[in-house]
Amino acid sequence: MEGLFDFVNLDIHFPITDPTWIFFLVLVIILFAPIILERLHIPHIIGMILAGVVIGEHGFNILARDSSFELFGKVGLYYIMFLAGLEMNMEDFKSIRVKATVLGLLAFIFPLAIGIWTNLYLLDYAMISSVLLASMYASHTLIAYPIVIRYGINRQRSVSISVGGTAVTDTLTLLVLAVISGMYKGDTSDMFWVWLVLKVILLSVIIMYAFPRIGRWFFRRYSDGVIQYIFVLAMVFLGAGLMEIVGMEGILGAFLTGLVLNRLIPHVSPLMNHLEFVGNALFIPYFLIGVGMLIDVNVLFGHVESLKVAIVMITVALFGKWIASWLTQKVYKMKAVERKLMFGLSSAQAAATLAAVLVGYKIILPNGERLLNEDVLNGTILLILVTCIVSSFITEHAAKRIAMNGVEVNDEKNIEKECFLIPVSNPNTLDGLMNLALMLRDNKLSDDLIALSVVTDSNDSTKQEMLGKRNLERAAQIVASANVKLQTVSRFDLNITTGIVHTAKEYDVTNIIIGLHHKVSIVDSFFGKLTENLLKNTYLQVMVVRFLIPVNTLRRIIVAVPPKSEFEHGFLKWIAQMCRMSGLLGCRVHFYAHPQTLGYIRGYIQKKHKDTRVTYSELENWDDLLILTGEVNYDHLLVIISARRGSISYDSSFERLSGQISKYFNNNSIMVLYPEQKGDPDESLSFSDPHGCSEAHYYDKVGNWIYKWFKKNS
Repeated sequence: MEGLFDFVNLDIHFPITDPTWIFFLVLVIILFAPIILERLHIPHIIGMILAGVVIGEHGFNILARDSSFELFGKVGLYYIMFLAGLEMNMEDFKSIRVKATVLGLLAFIFPLAIGIWTNLYLLDYAMISSVLLASMYASHTLIAYPIVIRYGINRQRSVSISVGGTAVTDTLTLLVLAVISGMYKGDTSDMFWVWLVLKVILLSVIIMYAFPRIGRWFFRRYSDGVIQYIFVLAMVFLGAGLMEIVGMEGILGAFLTGLVLNRLIPHVSPLMNHLEFVGNALFIPYFLIGVGMLIDVNVLFGHVESLKVAIVMITVALFGKWIASWLTQKVYKMKAVERKLMFGLSSAQAAATLAAVLVGYKIILPNGERLLNEDVLNGTILLILVTCIVSSFITEHAAKRIAMNGVEVNDEKNIEKECFLIPVSNPNTLDGLMNLALMLRDNKLSDDLIALSVVTDSNDSTKQEMLGKRNLERAAQIVASANVKLQTVSRFDLNITTGIVHTAKEYDVTNIIIGLHHKVSIVDSFFGKLTENLLKNTYLQVMVVRFLIPVNTLRRIIVAVPPKSEFEHGFLKWIAQMCRMSGLLGCRVHFYAHPQTLGYIRGYIQKKHKDTRVTYSELENWDDLLILTGEVNYDHLLVIISARRGSISYDSSFERLSGQISKYFNNNSIMVLYPEQKGDPDESLSFSDPHGCSEAHYYDKVGNWIYKWFKKNS
């Protein structure tokens, strides 16, 4: 064999140190471990950890745990905590923050108390060692969080409780770690822990205040997906690095960064998809493989004391987490499967546990012994392996049951079909229109987005067709990057309006989103001929929008509702869409309406969308929208619910609407929404009269009627 290697000029030594082959082998593991273990019904996470055991120095010694595993492992660890904060539904979290705090405190107190007792009386450790070791039992890492993302239940309340509880538990654990490590760094003053807490609180306030403002400023100025991704990753490491500077572990800073950037990165946005894709494809698997490489399976054979320590650690850690989950379930009368999911998510030990044991292992006591000896180090590795396996299996089983049974996930029955049609003729407004459609759509539905390019019969039809294809390709890229399907339609028609109307009928469209017309001359109308003709020829819901800033940087939605809007057929539809958009943006929606109309709005939201952050104000005088000028800021979206001529809520004041928008809200993002109406309009557009000139037909009718009336009287 050696001769063969010499013949082909191969110099192979184990462990492999060449960066090319290291990265290749890691990619092979990431590729094939899930495929193989899926056939064995073993969670993917366990496969990554077991693969690390096999290739590590305690296995076949194929790879050494070099600096690349340190770097990518740390990135993956931060990524897990960052995604946990980013995926958290802040509105849901506000409603369950007490439950999350209770779970976090219970998950810290019970393992800590039981652990101190067992460490003192079963393992015969000193008090300081017992406290530090017990704090390891109390901590947990969201190793199994990618499982709930894969099953699409990451916004379920038990998941939010577990994520919030993780923040509480790990914060307390890291505080214990920082205090104990500080005691052996020469800082033994009584005020050490007080200053530590104050520094952490001050830094947290700075992150919560500064990071969202920096992020909003950046996203408004730079729309390139790659630049936005690098910026977000830089913010994650900035938060983690600042937290390490004050004496805490960086995972707390990464989690906090995810929380504060939550509102700027909507769940259905392309940027969110990029973040999840890169993390789940590379960084997180790298971290899991690195954890597996630390595990020494030889601990199971011949090391009785290490095995004893490991058994105590595993028993206390799992039992303490189960008690915390069980008590939380009983106190708040939750379902058994939710308790199981909380236990699964909160039982894995990895990040803070590794941090604690390595700190304790490096501390040398005055008598020459280590604060945590090699038995604890080996026992910790077994603790990580067993708890990660238990966490993955339990989370996988519970997540599957919740996804199949729809526990608090799909609570709305008989979901009404929705389909959005987005004409894309202007590349400058295309991004805003597509991102708005992603915000408004119901993610329980599929095949509900259609991008349309209409080519008219004119001298430059070839140029129109090429521009339309480019716009459709761009629209498809935006939607595909958010992992959503899009139908693209390119059609020739006599004019753009007929193309939109006919496409809407052919594809059973329920909503049309178009950009606000840009006036090119003084005599041109505010909405433009296209919008006016479209409103005449369809009773579907039409949204005419103008965005001055990216959609994801909006901080409030202000909705002006005219009297009698509750009698329109599409009344509930647009309310649901505003609530849906508010939830994804994490912003408040403020309704201004007549008191009677507000009653209907409030009743529907409390019944169907009670988690929406909403404010109500009475709008007594609809004739003049001037009173809203002081309420609408640059980073707000003003939604004006209008009405077609002849509809129930139509009023003569709508004739002044375009002038008021131009005068008062020229520097604001605007949406003028025309609700859906019943029936079909008398189409003034047809193949025989493609330019909508059939109004003469009605004048002929009036003229004939007057002629007959005069003839009769004469």
